[in-house]
Amino acid sequence: MLKKAANKVKDLFICREMPQACSMSRTKESTLSPSHDIIVTRLTILMSAMADITHAGLADTPPDSQHFIPMPGARNPHLQTMLPRVLRRRVQFTPHWQRLEMPDGDFVDLAWSEDPAGAAHKPRLVVFHGLEGSLHSPYAHGMIDAAQKRGWLGVVMHFRGCSGEPNRMKRIYHSGETDDGSYFLEWLRAMWGEVPTAAVGYSLGGNMLACLMAKQGSDCLLDAGVVVSAPLLLEQCCYHMEKGFSRFYQRYLLNLLKANAARKLRVYPGTLPVNSAQLRKIRGLRDFDDLITSKIHGFADALDYYRQCSAMPMLPNVAKPMLIIHAKDDPFMDHHVIPDPALLPSSIEYQLTEHGGHVGFVSGTLRRPQMWLEHRVPDWLTRYLDPQ
Repeated sequence: MLKKAANKVKDLFICREMPQACSMSRTKESTLSPSHDIIVTRLTILMSAMADITHAGLADTPPDSQHFIPMPGARNPHLQTMLPRVLRRRVQFTPHWQRLEMPDGDFVDLAWSEDPAGAAHKPRLVVFHGLEGSLHSPYAHGMIDAAQKRGWLGVVMHFRGCSGEPNRMKRIYHSGETDDGSYFLEWLRAMWGEVPTAAVGYSLGGNMLACLMAKQGSDCLLDAGVVVSAPLLLEQCCYHMEKGFSRFYQRYLLNLLKANAARKLRVYPGTLPVNSAQLRKIRGLRDFDDLITSKIHGFADALDYYRQCSAMPMLPNVAKPMLIIHAKDDPFMDHHVIPDPALLPSSIEYQLTEHGGHVGFVSGTLRRPQMWLEHRVPDWLTRYLDPQ
């Protein structure tokens, strides 16, 4: 019984957001070891216990948002990484959608916490999601909801092709693609006026945000930024994703990327450097970046892309306040992403927690779970968005 339930959890993690990826993954037998099955089995038990927990059942404010204490029994990094998908299953507000046309004829979709026309005076929090993320990613809509409760106007800027509709042009998005983010921030100020504005970037979106703030220095239009679980050295993170249990996450992400690329090719044939047959043969993230990401954006190959777009070497150029949060046990990366404090400028505050997984950071108790980031990030940003 538990074995069957554990297999269902594997399917949940691989397939919840992308049914096409689910069908692809089911064509192969799982290669997880017994110890890995224990992890997903423990998640199954936790899921059963949490099945009736609603958004209202989540604890409000932790006693000290500066320090992360993992939920008892859920210190395992894989549990921490997966649990938000259980606790943050549904968007808790009605988003206001808007399409922003880009100068090159493409578009990005915006998901607001409310109609900005009636909230232009409010402080703003921009969310940049991770690889193949969207408003429906637990961390994204959870943070927008937290911002709304603070009286701020929240908005998710979807990277090209990530809102559910393929983008038009021969271009996608990547970890160092700052042009769209820069244009959006300029448009945001020009369209809705100047108010305190901050951004939080998760994983790939965090690396992008760090690159953007480093490139713009003191001219950055943001008052502050928060970078969460970002792969600040892309090459080393790619190597790490090819080892051990991390290959499970690589397969999951690759299935999402391939499904999205396949949709783009069906709607806009010829807009990627590969055809459908070549796409189906891609077996790893590095291959995807070698054949698609690097080629479509003018890099020589995947390694050239990784080395040019890693935010770590750029961090000394960050001039506006920034908080970077990593967990030591993040299964997507290793110690290489931990910056040397001696090389960080005074504008950057770095927080390294012992536990938390990848964009997990679930604390509290089984009965009263807490999404720590939804308190830590707004608490840190308050001094910049609500200056008194």
